[in-house]
Amino acid sequence: MVALSHARAGGPGQGHCGRCHSDDPEVTSARRPRASALGGGQCRRPSLTSPPGSADIHDSDGSSGSGHQNPRSTAKWAASLENLLEDPEGVKRFREFLKKEFSEENVLFWLACEDFKKTQDKKQMQEKAKDIYMTFLSSKASSQVNVEGQSRLSEKILEEPHPLMFQKLQDQIFNLMKYDSYSRFLKSDLFLKHKRTEEEEEEPPDAQTAAKRASRIYNT
Repeated sequence: MVALSHARAGGPGQGHCGRCHSDDPEVTSARRPRASALGGGQCRRPSLTSPPGSADIHDSDGSSGSGHQNPRSTAKWAASLENLLEDPEGVKRFREFLKKEFSEENVLFWLACEDFKKTQDKKQMQEKAKDIYMTFLSSKASSQVNVEGQSRLSEKILEEPHPLMFQKLQDQIFNLMKYDSYSRFLKSDLFLKHKRTEEEEEEPPDAQTAAKRASRIYNT
């Protein structure tokens, strides 16, 4: 109560906390420079309410980082075949399209090779190499891909597999998809329908209602 009375007596803007105020002029003058350096002549303590690193939540311009929107899926797919194959949803849509063109084995082979290159265990590598060969490359393959050089592969090399043993064949299939089926996929009804759906979901409800109303007026 004594410290509070002294603080009020100092008038507006002149208050000090109990630790900084003293009736002794020498003591008060010795303490004031440090309190002034902290700003406004007030004692300050470290805040206990702000968690460490809370300033990093916002971007450098002060806006919240969570407000940043990612590009639409279809925009990323249209940028490159690499982007498409990195997106599970993109792969799903691309497979649907290739299945209609009776060439789904191309993307399945490419994906199998990608998985094979990440395999570390030698026994698993042997099993996967044999599976890739029997499924996509042998003369009796159930989903044979059309690439040059598969005739040079034999079951003997499957005994000593290495991560890049299918790399050249995988590159051939990638280029085949890139310059052939991928360009058609971007023009397909499947892709364009998915793109329109994304665009409609991004529009505010009022804009969607206005667009539908305008469409009805135009069609009548």
